[in-house]
Amino acid sequence: MEQFEKFTSEFSSLAWGLPLLCLLVGGGLYLMIRSRFLPFRHLGHAIQVLRGKYDNPDDEGQISHFQALTTALSSTIGMGNIAGVAVAITIGGPGAIFWLWISGLIGMATKFFTCTLAILYRGKDSAGETQGGPMYFITEGLGQNWKPAAIFFSLAGLIGALPVFNVNQLTQAIRDILLIPNGIENEVASNWGIGIVLAIVTSVVILGGLKRISATAARLVPSMVVLYFVSVVAILVIHADQVPHYFSMIFTDAFAAENYKGDPLLGGMVGGLILLGIRRGAFSNEAGIGTAPMAHGAAKTNEPVREGLVAMLGPAIDTLLICTLTALAILVTDAWQISGSNGVSLTAVAFSKSFSGFGNYLLLLCVAVFSVSSLFSYSYYGTKCMSYVFGAENGYLYNYFYIASIIMGAVFPLAAILNLIDGVFALMAIPTMTATILLAPKVMHEAKIYFAKYG
Repeated sequence: MEQFEKFTSEFSSLAWGLPLLCLLVGGGLYLMIRSRFLPFRHLGHAIQVLRGKYDNPDDEGQISHFQALTTALSSTIGMGNIAGVAVAITIGGPGAIFWLWISGLIGMATKFFTCTLAILYRGKDSAGETQGGPMYFITEGLGQNWKPAAIFFSLAGLIGALPVFNVNQLTQAIRDILLIPNGIENEVASNWGIGIVLAIVTSVVILGGLKRISATAARLVPSMVVLYFVSVVAILVIHADQVPHYFSMIFTDAFAAENYKGDPLLGGMVGGLILLGIRRGAFSNEAGIGTAPMAHGAAKTNEPVREGLVAMLGPAIDTLLICTLTALAILVTDAWQISGSNGVSLTAVAFSKSFSGFGNYLLLLCVAVFSVSSLFSYSYYGTKCMSYVFGAENGYLYNYFYIASIIMGAVFPLAAILNLIDGVFALMAIPTMTATILLAPKVMHEAKIYFAKYG
């Protein structure tokens, strides 16, 4: 296990080097400027589309705009918002959140472009069914000479779509909040037991296919967002006197890096802090990684720009809203000053400090809903990658590999799991962002036509 942990650490550090940072951040800034800040100028129209104002049941696709967004959000709004933010604060202090915000703002432009391309360049799988995603817009938009890049993305996606981080943190939450306080100390047995139960629950839903996944996500995601939102706002109200101090500290510490405990980048702690924030932001909202275009590519619409507008709401909800609330809850309760706590355990401290007697259980309920809904969506992404490389008739085989990985996530250590997924996400981002930047002029051409019709 120590060797595996060492390998994943080195792999993640290598993948998340300066070149990838330039590609994700520099590429995202280019897309934002290239679009003349389009995501922010058309927020109102995007919300109207999400509400179904322009829905046409005869359009090509499998699911509605709302179901596409909730399917994508059920994978992005999850443990990245609860445990991922806690990891960022543990290593980087309050300043990491500022760079998380920057990642979210840039991510809105990135998601607009990638998810517009997912509709604009939909392709057919080997069974003749219409599909969308980076692997399709790479080959349909750039030509068959780029197929190796599409295959590279899909192979990385087979690992990147595994739910090991979500399962790992849900297992930790169940142990810390439910089992250990009630005298159940056997870590090995309890981890295996939790993993097996989660594998059974997940298999019931994901073996039913995309429509069952999206229907389940459409019911779970709005309710989990409301529950978590209300809980964290209550924490901030209880500690209202501390909110202004820590909110301002997010900005000041972002450039001072006084609480950063990680490795420097380009010879400076601030550089390391920026990289940490971008990594955790990418893990949280997945902008530029390529997962969301696979969900949005299945939306029932013949207007590519319309789906891009819906998709760009994801990072706003995920990173700018949910992650900020989690971060402030951890900071104002001073949970971040407690050594020995990391990931979901740190967030649990914030909840227990604010809601004596039931705070831990409230968080456990949130964590369970976040994690389980994420398990459903990620399986769809992996199946699409499997279908692209090995044929649609073999795509279902991924579900069995996926279900088995749930047990692995329950028993492996957090550091190894986090580094593995971080590293593979980096590999997925390379072909996704490269193709998106090259195809950006096509998106802007479509946007010009679309807004001439709909304003």
